[in-house]
Amino acid sequence: MKTSKKLQTDALVPRSLIESTYLKLRLDIIEGRLLPDEKLRVEHLKDDYGVGAGTVREAFGLLLADSLVVSQAQRGFRVATMSLNDIEDLTRTRTLLECAALRDSIELGDDNWLNRVENAYKQLSKAEEGLTKQASDWFNDWEVCNRKFHQELTSACPSQWIQRFQKTLYQQAERYRRLSATTTKVPKSVHDEHRKIYEAVMRRDVEMAHKQLEKHIQFALREIKKGKFLK
Repeated sequence: MKTSKKLQTDALVPRSLIESTYLKLRLDIIEGRLLPDEKLRVEHLKDDYGVGAGTVREAFGLLLADSLVVSQAQRGFRVATMSLNDIEDLTRTRTLLECAALRDSIELGDDNWLNRVENAYKQLSKAEEGLTKQASDWFNDWEVCNRKFHQELTSACPSQWIQRFQKTLYQQAERYRRLSATTTKVPKSVHDEHRKIYEAVMRRDVEMAHKQLEKHIQFALREIKKGKFLK
């Protein structure tokens, strides 16, 4: 899949070999090249990524904090599981936190915040237009822009704890979005949902924005249930 140079500037840029390895492992987990419940063998991964065993273990520590990897006593590490119960719990928790953060942002955000939301929405709209033409080439671009839009929506929330938990929940949800995207296209209704959220935020309509965001967060769960991807 190709990614535009402009959108790559919004992606995470590694600052060390450990962080670079972490980002590669993270992407392989999110995109499903490392499967749920798969045992992570340091001796194999160090060769695959061209780094030392110590670097891989340090990267595992960062992935543990993201809840993408779990540690097994005396048995090493494995990729975190995926299940219907998990995505239901994840969606419920994400709805509570993200909607609360959006309320705070609308009430406390200044004009600079509104400008950031507007710019993020415009970028997302371009990516969604690309999805309708060539979904396989544009999905990664869309994911970058989708993440940015959701981050900006709640970026005026003053709670650092909510921001931190929200980031972890979003990363977990990304695994499930990509799972459903392997067999289904991102429907046009997703853009309509984004537009309704954006318009409500621009009007500072707290109740409507909350309602539309709550509905939108349910998207991956709806698609997974429809496609019967998980048990």
